[in-house]
Amino acid sequence: MSIPIYATPLERLWQYAYRVICALILLFLIAPILIIIPLSFNVEPYFTFTTKMLTLDPEGYSLRWYDRLLTYGMAAPEAVRDWDWWMDSWHNARWLQAAKNSVIIGFFATIVATTLGTVAALGLSRSDMPWRRAIMAILISPMIVPIIITATGLFFFYSMLGLTGTYVGIILAHATLGIPFVIITVTATLSGFDQTLVRAAASLGGAPPRIFFRVTLPLILPGVISGGLFAFVTSFDEVVAVLFIAAPDQQTIPRQMWNGIREQISPSILAIATILVVMSILLLTTIELLRRRSERLRGISPH
Repeated sequence: MSIPIYATPLERLWQYAYRVICALILLFLIAPILIIIPLSFNVEPYFTFTTKMLTLDPEGYSLRWYDRLLTYGMAAPEAVRDWDWWMDSWHNARWLQAAKNSVIIGFFATIVATTLGTVAALGLSRSDMPWRRAIMAILISPMIVPIIITATGLFFFYSMLGLTGTYVGIILAHATLGIPFVIITVTATLSGFDQTLVRAAASLGGAPPRIFFRVTLPLILPGVISGGLFAFVTSFDEVVAVLFIAAPDQQTIPRQMWNGIREQISPSILAIATILVVMSILLLTTIELLRRRSERLRGISPH
């Protein structure tokens, strides 16, 4: 926001100081995230900036740790990089196996969380629904309760059902953690939804399923997608529930990173962390674009 021309010198000084304070707070928040990006290109197996890196010497930078993501666990990592080499990497590289597991688990967990969360949000948005606040508190409790408590409860509950050590159990656990984000996002979208459109469609003879898919869903779709993206990020980033529920061979990226820190500290962790940061930025950008589109559909000027 520009400083008005009628501002006093003291007001101008405060505006400049306010901007500096905001910039320092922002730097304090993102510095721990940004610092891992250059460190992931370190040619040395260290978690510190070397002299060559500080002097911007090209010899101090390398892609070796990104390459290690493709070779760690391979049967023949030094072979010629032909089709067989890539197949070896695809089937045996530990980081790729963890990435595939994370994507598959996150995909199905997102579908479950988005479906159940959207249905719950539609019910909670009805003014005639009893005990709305109590039900809302229960549904979003996995987001409020410490994750270690939720993971412990899931472990004992899934043990009785025989779901521990299965991908179904992991998917359901991740969906449980993602549902609150979908509920909050879709509920916020429904707060500006014009219910007269639903009543008008019903008065014209539309059945409830048809009204939902032809009227309601197209208007709340940006909120549904945003909630789904939050659920996917939650699943992709979850490690505590996986440690409790997954079998030893069921590795995800966060669990592989956890094992790497415990067993052998390697800058490969920084490389995969950098990739995750880039993915998070892309997802957050998508969410912001969807938020602005939702505001335009509801007639609200985006800020």
